[in-house]
Amino acid sequence: MRAPIMCDCFDPGPPMSNDAADLLVGASMDFLRNFSPFNRMEPGALASLAERAVLAFHARGSEILTPESGVPSHFYIVQRGKIQARQTGQTTVTEYTSLTLGPGECFPIGAISARRPSTNAYVAVEDSFCFQISADDFLHLMQISPVFHLFCTQYIASLLSQSRQQLQSTFAQRAAEQQTMTTALGKLIEKEAVFVTPDTPTRSALERMSELHLGCMVVVDAERRPVGILTQSDLLPRVILAGFDLARPIGELMTANPHQLPASASAYDAALEMATHGVRHLLVVDSDSVLLGVVSERDLFSLQRISLRQIRAGIDNAADIEALQRASKDIRQLALNLIAQGIGAEQLTQFISALNDALTRRIIILARERHELVGIDFAWLAFGSEGRHEQTLSTDQDNGIIFRCAEPKQLKDTRARLVEFARTVNEDLAACGFPLCKGNIMASNPELCLTLDEWKSRFGDWIREPDPQALLNASIFFDFRVLYGNERFGDQLRSALNKGAKGNSAFLRMMAANALKVMPPLGRIRDFVVDEDGTIDMKKSGARLFVDVARILALRTGVESSSTVQRLRQGSTKIGGMSPEEVSAIIDGFNFIQLLRLRSQHLETEHDSAEDNRIDPESLNELDRRILKEAFRQARKLQLRLKLDYQL
Repeated sequence: MRAPIMCDCFDPGPPMSNDAADLLVGASMDFLRNFSPFNRMEPGALASLAERAVLAFHARGSEILTPESGVPSHFYIVQRGKIQARQTGQTTVTEYTSLTLGPGECFPIGAISARRPSTNAYVAVEDSFCFQISADDFLHLMQISPVFHLFCTQYIASLLSQSRQQLQSTFAQRAAEQQTMTTALGKLIEKEAVFVTPDTPTRSALERMSELHLGCMVVVDAERRPVGILTQSDLLPRVILAGFDLARPIGELMTANPHQLPASASAYDAALEMATHGVRHLLVVDSDSVLLGVVSERDLFSLQRISLRQIRAGIDNAADIEALQRASKDIRQLALNLIAQGIGAEQLTQFISALNDALTRRIIILARERHELVGIDFAWLAFGSEGRHEQTLSTDQDNGIIFRCAEPKQLKDTRARLVEFARTVNEDLAACGFPLCKGNIMASNPELCLTLDEWKSRFGDWIREPDPQALLNASIFFDFRVLYGNERFGDQLRSALNKGAKGNSAFLRMMAANALKVMPPLGRIRDFVVDEDGTIDMKKSGARLFVDVARILALRTGVESSSTVQRLRQGSTKIGGMSPEEVSAIIDGFNFIQLLRLRSQHLETEHDSAEDNRIDPESLNELDRRILKEAFRQARKLQLRLKLDYQL
């Protein structure tokens, strides 16, 4: 057995006895079990690591590994002290691009896995001890330990999975009272699928629904692929009131193209689909789109204390703002339940946005009843986080209006009527927990209630003359989508924006320079650079790092999506240069920062609190601190790519 201790400052002396070596191996295993991934590693693999690990001392200021060292001969695990990883060469994002590694952290994972020289120099910033194993032992460990292999190949994803497990443990009692929303839809299907063909007489289909106590009847083709659906709620308007002849085939009565999801989709996916489209039944199909069964809202009720149907029905049937205020509170509570169940940040923000969209549309519909807008063709635009489908639980309003006015002489009057209507909507949104925008980025501002040509002109001016104010405006208004009204206006505006921006490299370069003004808050010595109050603003110094680069990537490649994650996925595919694994790691970093914001905001009682995006890194557990460092490191990689692309 190898004696697991070596110091570069003294002669280790004669070999130790087996008993002493066994004690040191045991001590090494006890230490490693405190950190990921070693705390989940298979016992035999962990013992093999501890037996082969040598503990080496590195004096303050000494270089442990540099690019000039060639292919790394050892893999290191920090046991005590601090090791600084410094980027070398000319392609650095900041003057001091570095990352401090503490106990339990490893290096150089990427270089030793790929058998290439490291791109970083690793220097002891204080007297430190590191376990080290040979490169051959490292590769052998990856072969015998699936846990270690996953950790090394999907580093941040592996850490995020553990963080979600810890979060669920924190909410153990709440989660124990509820089934998980991550359950696959295939597991929720308890009854064999019931269906008819399009030529089935409607009376026969209805008799079967009554006999089996079904809430809907699915219509399938010859290959058992769904082509339509008829629900109980369809009967009154389509059959009874319409006097439909029940002898006619159900194919003439059904709703075509029913909503469906694969069996592998989760209950969360079903809830989001129902919330987005306002439906109560989803068809579950296999990989060949063959019908397996039906999942209803009732099936999802048992998975959450506050039901989706209750919230959506409360929104759709709300006759006044008081009812919508209650629905807004229910949305927050449902989001809390989903966090407790381990739902990821991307899905959470989409869910929150989908329900908030429904709430906003209902507010608009109620406001239209109080204003004379007959004959006015318009669309309600959402900007910022709402425009990106990335609303958290604490956000103010960012909205505008785009409209058509065929008669120039009616322009002033039409705008005035829309502005007055928008003022009602803005005030009602504020009453439901979405504060008025302090910067007056609201549809009630006449400057943001414009015709399509006016919006095109405004966007074009910002692109042609990108002064600081224009760049700021671009960062807000270029993240837009139509939330209510004529969606063609949004499509036409997006097309004009992408065409103008894609052809103006000077504008994109200035946007890139502007994006690089905010750097990841990674410290040279300490883990993080914090503000005077000891916190980090996770919106301005966290999420924004990813959002800004994704926006530039979308404008450069013509991606139409306003979502940061979709912009990163689609934009990186179009320009190449980043592997799918790299893109996934970047997206994981962004989603973790979003999750930290959501977790923090649940502790707040009001929207848009000054503290709701601030995180004290010292308050995080060791695992989450580690993931946060990696998330900021991914942001730095993304910025480095931007810097290289535009030679900044």
